[in-house]
Amino acid sequence: MIAPKGKLVAIGGAEDKGTDLEKGEIHRDNLNFFELGILRRIVEEAGGTAARIEVITTASTIPVEVGKNYLNAFGKIGCTNVGIMDIRSRKDTVNKDYLERIKVCDAVMFSGGNQLRLSVTDGGTEFLSILKERYKKEERFIIAGTSAGAMAMSNTMIYEGSADKAHLKGAVKITTGLGFVNNAIFDSHFEKRGRFGRLAQAVVCNPGCIGVGLGEDTGMIISEGNKMEAIGSGCVIVIDGYDIGYSNIADIPDGNPFCIENLKVHFLERGNGYLLNERKFIPEVREGARVKKQVEVE
Repeated sequence: MIAPKGKLVAIGGAEDKGTDLEKGEIHRDNLNFFELGILRRIVEEAGGTAARIEVITTASTIPVEVGKNYLNAFGKIGCTNVGIMDIRSRKDTVNKDYLERIKVCDAVMFSGGNQLRLSVTDGGTEFLSILKERYKKEERFIIAGTSAGAMAMSNTMIYEGSADKAHLKGAVKITTGLGFVNNAIFDSHFEKRGRFGRLAQAVVCNPGCIGVGLGEDTGMIISEGNKMEAIGSGCVIVIDGYDIGYSNIADIPDGNPFCIENLKVHFLERGNGYLLNERKFIPEVREGARVKKQVEVE
């Protein structure tokens, strides 16, 4: 299988930009963006401040406010060549203007909100096919997403599951995401919302996938569909189910606690890496990363 030439940037978010799936609330006053350091890295990977970036607000229930927030955030770091795609339905995905714009942009950014809205709207469309083809063939092409936008990147996607019931079989709901990566499952707002249990359940049901728990103001850059680099100020937790020895989850009724033997967990900070295919932790994924961090501390 040929490795994709583009890069993915999956970000844990700093707010849900519209819908809190666990509480069913809309947070209209909570639009603080994640730290600009991650945005700068996206712009850098896309070719610099002149890069054309398209922001896709499909996941959010307040797309106008979210779009303005992105324009402001990118503008603060000198990137003003930014467009907003307010795609509300599958009919919008065949809009000729949108299709032409994603054929020529340098990066796309999926906002937060409800990841199921992304998979239902974009799944199986020409719009998604163009993105996948460009991601596969073009080295400078970047697909980024925060919160729901990150969770929808994988083929196996969590779309529902409250943290307090995640230890019970069936409490975590899984469907098919956008499919930019096949062997990972992403979760967001990981530590703040206590989502270890729900990602663990997703992994025990799909042990061929690596679970990637993204903290807020934290993300993973994935190159060649395999090499991951942790970025941002927080923590990324990687859950590996390859060595699971025993689990009862296939045999118990829904609503009962499940057990797992020998689940492997890694904690990654900025500069650490992980190889998805080899299931291998890398202390320093980029040369000079440790030296740079030491200088920043001093």
